[in-house]
Amino acid sequence: MNNHYHLIIETPEGNLSKGMRQFNGVYTQLFNKRHKKTGHIFQGRYKAILIQKDSHLLEVCRYVVLNPVRAKIVQKPEEWKWSSYRSTVGLDKPHSCLTTEWILGQYSKRKRQAEKRYSKFIEAGIGGKVIWKDVKGQCILGEEEFTEGLMDYIKGYRGIKEIPKSQRYADRPRLDMLFDEGIIKDKTKRNKIAKEAIERYGYMQKEVADFIGIHYSVVSRLLKSS
Repeated sequence: MNNHYHLIIETPEGNLSKGMRQFNGVYTQLFNKRHKKTGHIFQGRYKAILIQKDSHLLEVCRYVVLNPVRAKIVQKPEEWKWSSYRSTVGLDKPHSCLTTEWILGQYSKRKRQAEKRYSKFIEAGIGGKVIWKDVKGQCILGEEEFTEGLMDYIKGYRGIKEIPKSQRYADRPRLDMLFDEGIIKDKTKRNKIAKEAIERYGYMQKEVADFIGIHYSVVSRLLKSS
């Protein structure tokens, strides 16, 4: 895409953050050298979503290769030369980092037949629904049992600042679940829940202040005095 990119990565080790730092860093150096520029290229950090392979991965693959089509940059997925689609359907030789065996293996043991069936699967998705509304906690895509089983695992990474807060606290209750109308009107209860929302669930002070309708400085003083 013009301002972002999508990668589908399978890694046996918990080293995604390190790998993405290396990937973006090396690309930035090469880009700046080629175009005689300096400074950052990418804003912010990457967003990672954990995908249940056997139930959702094919749909994610379809979403990624159809992204330029849905954005109306090209009319057909094979027209986007930076996509893995051409190599997956046999139009180009796959890059050394691209594996197509699993995807094609879902359609046939015969490679050419699998390529044709995969191509039809991709074409059938044009104009279809966007899958990201099914993502749980902004970081898990899968069936209910799969997502629930990972929530406790995610809690163990709440102290790692490198992981986005929205993902470290994927299972936290929404603010409207913490603050009902009765709690907001009761100053003592409101202050107690406000402190819990920030310290236990990782909400920002301004988020809490805006939601319950008080000034940010009031929440700040509340935390200092408790």
